[in-house]
Amino acid sequence: MGNMTQRRPVADIRAAIAAERRELAAVLDGLSAEEWDAPTLCGGWRVREVAAHMTMGFRYSLAKTAWELIRARGSLHRMTDRCAHKDAAAHSTRELAALLGDNADHPWRPPVGGIEAALGHDVIHGLDITVALGLDRRVPEDRVRILLDGVNARSLKFFGADLDGIELRATDLDWSFGTGTPVSGAAQDLLLLAFGRRLPPGHIRGELSGRFLAAPA
Repeated sequence: MGNMTQRRPVADIRAAIAAERRELAAVLDGLSAEEWDAPTLCGGWRVREVAAHMTMGFRYSLAKTAWELIRARGSLHRMTDRCAHKDAAAHSTRELAALLGDNADHPWRPPVGGIEAALGHDVIHGLDITVALGLDRRVPEDRVRILLDGVNARSLKFFGADLDGIELRATDLDWSFGTGTPVSGAAQDLLLLAFGRRLPPGHIRGELSGRFLAAPA
C-alpha cells in the first residue's frame, strides 16, 4: 500500500510518457468541434486550452518562457493561463493534436518533480479532458502506479489537494493512501483527487465523496 515501490528506471518512464502522448494525440484527433470547446476539469479551460498547455513545453524556448513569466509578474499560474488562452486561439485543433503526438519523445519536464512529473503532467491533463467529456479511457495501470507511488504530503500540498481525514481506497488495484473516512474509486480517479481535481458525479463513493464533486457546469 502507499509508496513502497522502488523508483522505476528512467527509460521505462520515458517510454510511458511517449506512449501516453501518442494515445492522447489520437484521442484529441478524434474529437468533434463541440468537444474541443467543451469545459474540462481545469477551471476556465476548454479542451483546446488544456491541449495548448500540454504542448507549451515543446513550443516555448527557455528564454520565451522566462519572458512570459516576467510579463505575468512572476506568477506561474497567471503565465500558464494567459499562454493557454493565447495559444489555443493561435493553433488549429488539428495542429494541437499533431504537436502532442509528434513530440512524444520530447525531453521536456516541469521545473519541479523530475521525469515522473512529466508523466503526471500528461496523464492528469489527459484525464482532465477525457473524464470531463465522459470518455471511457483507462490509463494503463503501469502509468497510474508510477504516479500513485509519488503521492505524499508534499505533492498534495503542491497541488492544493485537501485530503485531511480521508483514506483513498482504489477499487481496481491494491492501493490506499491516508487515514480517515474512506473514499473509494478507480485508481485514476483517486489520482485526480490527489492532484487537486474535483470529479463529476458517479466516479467516487464514500460518506465524504461530495466534498470532491465538481460544481455543475
